[in-house]
Amino acid sequence: MTSLTLEAGQHTSAGLKTENQDSCGARLPPEPQLGLKGAAFAIADGISSSSVSAIASETAVKSFLDDYYCTSDGWSVQNAAEQVLKATNAWLYGQTRQSPYRYDKDKGYVCTFSAAIFKSREAHLFHLGDSRIYRLRRGSLEQLTHDHRQWLGEQHSYLSRALGVEQQVEVDYRRLPLEAGDLFIFTTDGVHESLSQKSLMEHLEQCDGNLESAARNLVTAALANGSNDNLTVQLVRVTSLPETTPDLIEEAGSLPLPPILKSGDEFDGYTIEREIHASSRSHVYLAVDQTSCARVILKTPSIDLSDDPAYLERLLMEEWVARRVNSAHVVRAAATHRPRNFVYTAMEVVEGQTLRQWMTDNPNPSLETVRNIVEQIARGLQALHRAEILHQDLRPENIMISSAGTITLIDLGAARVDGIAESYQDSSAGEGQLILGTAMYSAPEYFLGDMGTPRSDLFSLAVLTYHLLSGEFPYGTRVARCTTVAAQHKLRYRSVLNETLEIPAWVDATLKKALQPNPLRRHEALSEFVHDLRHPNPEYVNATRPPLMERYPVRFWQSVSGILLLIIVYLLSLISSTT
Repeated sequence: MTSLTLEAGQHTSAGLKTENQDSCGARLPPEPQLGLKGAAFAIADGISSSSVSAIASETAVKSFLDDYYCTSDGWSVQNAAEQVLKATNAWLYGQTRQSPYRYDKDKGYVCTFSAAIFKSREAHLFHLGDSRIYRLRRGSLEQLTHDHRQWLGEQHSYLSRALGVEQQVEVDYRRLPLEAGDLFIFTTDGVHESLSQKSLMEHLEQCDGNLESAARNLVTAALANGSNDNLTVQLVRVTSLPETTPDLIEEAGSLPLPPILKSGDEFDGYTIEREIHASSRSHVYLAVDQTSCARVILKTPSIDLSDDPAYLERLLMEEWVARRVNSAHVVRAAATHRPRNFVYTAMEVVEGQTLRQWMTDNPNPSLETVRNIVEQIARGLQALHRAEILHQDLRPENIMISSAGTITLIDLGAARVDGIAESYQDSSAGEGQLILGTAMYSAPEYFLGDMGTPRSDLFSLAVLTYHLLSGEFPYGTRVARCTTVAAQHKLRYRSVLNETLEIPAWVDATLKKALQPNPLRRHEALSEFVHDLRHPNPEYVNATRPPLMERYPVRFWQSVSGILLLIIVYLLSLISSTT
């Protein structure tokens, strides 16, 4: 299978100066990390007025390249890189504040910074300052970054943005599709202020294909052109791009499907105790690990779906997600590290019953019981969302409740992982049209073909809350039939309040807000929804507060009478003064 392959070369020099305050670096990890996180390149330039800016630029590059690969595999490139840069900026700013230069930013721990992450078929650019990133494609050179330099005249200027200058940092981000043959050029101002784009093109066309020597030649040419600054060039060429099939599908396709298993069978290091569930899509077994003696849940795909790579990937995704989310309310993957010979997942056993069975046994739960259940589900969803993972299939059958009342999300097969979704070509188009969740609990935006957001999981949680309280659904079966915005505008929320349910009106108002067809009109966060289930929202209180006359009728009429008396006295005084 074709994968992303890159060639790189770099060269840095102090030039005519005694100290080199530039820094550059690269990470080209092997698979599977290359597919999950991509290849990273970074360049930084310390400001000449600072004696410690060399430390700043070296720290910025090293921390970015090291810490980026320590972020969650589920995070998107943008989120992971920006979190790292925020942390680096905070450290540099803190060092300046603790140094003798805390009142003079021009002498602090400050540097410009430009970086690129090459992942799958895209480049993700991050930029602050006046270092630059160019792209040479089919004979055309384009500057991809914008210089953050403010000019006060022809001779005087200052950096308007850089790492370490302010407590908060704003990073330029750009996402671009890649083509085989693309050449990316990273330069500090010591190079591009001495070489025009035309000159850059001419020198690159003359190189023999060796990027290390090409970078060195560009630095030499800039010096010969009169550069008196530090000089750094980094070159990255895209030689081939991966196919659109993700690594998980490749793994699924490389292993055979397991046979139908029965009690007592030995399978891949496990002993099957019994079958728990069987359907046309999968088989679920209770098994014992022969090495650790731990009981596990094995899920194997149906043989009928052996030619459906998307389904096999989703099955493997469940365990992949479980290994990267640490929460008491999300199922954990089984602790086994031996290689597998078949396609299946192995998860820890979760004791208890499904929430669906619990609802059958407890048809009229109290509001407080429902709150406790919803709060635990929300904590599980929040753990997923922090890892940039959407559940997308929240329903009673996918939730376990123990005898002690502990809630666990057990089925993650429909989860959407931002970091994995970036590995698809044109992931922003088309994927959202596949509705993986159960229609009765799915958010309306899925039926429009839109991508889900954390507010989509919020909608599903609100539907579940409504169903726990009433046994009904807020819009019946109509949501799944509303495939246009106009149709969704006609949806009318049905109040959960009735004569038999002891539910405060403000709880109904909370559900109504969370169940808005337009996701922008819902609560902004799960925590806000959970809080409003226990506390009347101030907006609701203000909207339903009776007028002053109804709340304090005696005081109201006393005040009106007093005001009228003052008016009469004033008018009488005017009459007496004119006579």
